[in-house]
Amino acid sequence: MKPLKLIFISNTGNTRNFAENLVNYAQEQNQKNPDYPLLSIEEISEQTDFGNETEPYFVSVPTYLFGGDGTGDNVKEVMTNILGEYLDYHDNAKQCLGIIGSGNKNFNVQYCLTAKRYSKRFNVPFLADFELRGNDKDVQRIYKDMVERTKEVNQ
Repeated sequence: MKPLKLIFISNTGNTRNFAENLVNYAQEQNQKNPDYPLLSIEEISEQTDFGNETEPYFVSVPTYLFGGDGTGDNVKEVMTNILGEYLDYHDNAKQCLGIIGSGNKNFNVQYCLTAKRYSKRFNVPFLADFELRGNDKDVQRIYKDMVERTKEVNQ
């Protein structure tokens, strides 16, 4: 299987840390069994030059919101908008296999709301979630989800 790709944005380092843990876990799995794919990561920021995605990839996005007290129109995404713009650029969203959301469960209905909105906006499955930096079980579960989704799409 070709290496998996994960595009992400990280403002506090939590999502970056999780992505790096995914890379390490994928490498461990690949060393045990070459049928398990490696993982490459790419961080999107305000300094990123937009390009055209020509291969399938996954997205990981944290949730930062402002305003409102729930999920209505008055809730605005902050600090992660550039990733949405990247997905919207040319046909980039068409290559996206799934959205992985993160956030803080203390925010109840707003937990992973950005990822859920991206899923709906770009018509891409909401694949998985993790809280804050995630843990080892989250890494294992989400890597497995990514591998299974890739196989599903390739059939």
